Amino acid sequence: MASKDPQVERLGTVLEKSLKRLELATQLDEYGVWPVWNDVVGKPIALNAQPEKIRRGTLFVRVASPVWMQQLQYMKEMIAEKLNRRLKSEVVKNIFFVVGQVGGEAIEAESKPPPLKASEQRAIDEQFLDSIKDPEIKQAFKKLLKSYSRRKQGG
Repeated sequence: MASKDPQVERLGTVLEKSLKRLELATQLDEYGVWPVWNDVVGKPIALNAQPEKIRRGTLFVRVASPVWMQQLQYMKEMIAEKLNRRLKSEVVKNIFFVVGQVGGEAIEAESKPPPLKASEQRAIDEQFLDSIKDPEIKQAFKKLLKSYSRRKQGG
């Protein structure tokens, strides 16, 4: 059986020290957000919000509309916690949302469907909630939908 080449081990050590000295290890950790984002937040959110950049622990996320910005604002601590748990490090300390175009699959803010009957809206809301697997995110959206429905009826 072949033994490990000591030169390869030393090269790995040198590379690790260089990354730490240049503070590239932190940047590499930060960019770990992109591959896990869609899975962590789920499809409904991923279609309407995507990470844009990360600077010193603040993740900048582009959202499809002001409505999504408002909804996700209430969930940002939970999303940061879930991302950090998945990355096994406190990479995301804060999330800052900006409105803008989100990829080709994003829901257009300008294309508004005709108003629905209350019963139709409840059925759609329930179907949407059923598609969310994470119980904490599901509960947060349930509260938001309930709040939105009350505001819509009141004004």
